[in-house]
Amino acid sequence: MNEMILKNTAADAQGLIKDSNTKNFAVDVIEASKSVPVLVDFWAPWCGPCKTLGPILERLVTEGKGKIKLVKVDIDQSPEIASQMRVQSIPAVFAFVDGRPVDGFMGALPESQVKQFIAKLSKQGGRAEQIAAAVGMARESFELKDFAAVIDIAAQIIEVEPSQAEAYALKAKAEIELEQLDAATATLLAVPADKQQDANIVSAKAALDLALNPVDTSEITRLEAILAQTPDDFGARVEMAVILNGSNQRLEAIDQLIYVIRKNRGWNEDAARKQLVSFFEAWGPKDEATLVGRRKLSSVLFS
Repeated sequence: MNEMILKNTAADAQGLIKDSNTKNFAVDVIEASKSVPVLVDFWAPWCGPCKTLGPILERLVTEGKGKIKLVKVDIDQSPEIASQMRVQSIPAVFAFVDGRPVDGFMGALPESQVKQFIAKLSKQGGRAEQIAAAVGMARESFELKDFAAVIDIAAQIIEVEPSQAEAYALKAKAEIELEQLDAATATLLAVPADKQQDANIVSAKAALDLALNPVDTSEITRLEAILAQTPDDFGARVEMAVILNGSNQRLEAIDQLIYVIRKNRGWNEDAARKQLVSFFEAWGPKDEATLVGRRKLSSVLFS
């Protein structure tokens, strides 16, 4: 018994076993399963068979050394999730891979059958790990501006896993960088309907919109003259920000909008903040300009 407690404590420390609830389910299970298979054990303190199955699951997950994770959900504390998963009796175990439930069982199976179940799941997990690694390669190639490699890697990912949203987004953004706008449009049109609101796809769409609607940079001189005489011409500053962004002067565009927000947050129904947020969506959450802009925006809004 003491040995089991030590093992479970070690597994918990490594994040292999954790308790979850309705609030954290998306992160603990959906997102986590995109990199490694996740078992979800629906249980309750009053359930006798749960007390038999639970330790078996914990021990096997611990022995897996990171190849699989276990998330435990108390149905009394999180009835909404149990209802969504249509749990009729407990214990109930569901296996998630790449954000989706792919298998499961109900009842306290013998350890031999649980081992078989996990072995089968691990094989699927290997595929998920390969896809995650490929996405990482595409992401790294994009950062290195090797856009042809991004397109090639992302296309292979999409062929194997047509629901991988980030692969579509990376491919489209690489095509935009290479000025292949028709190809980028086709890529984003091919995104599955249930992935259209994914943050990566929204970002790629915003980037394509900016590319399809180029700005006239000759207007910069005119706007500079206006702002030199009337610094608080907020409309001119927002227009300047759009033009600067279109000419890839992102940090300068941020400063124009931050000026407006600092002077008058609610001007024109929050137009400056909305424009800045649209830039963040187009650049993507990990872009350096997005990170800088969010820090500056937070500093103004919460000062």
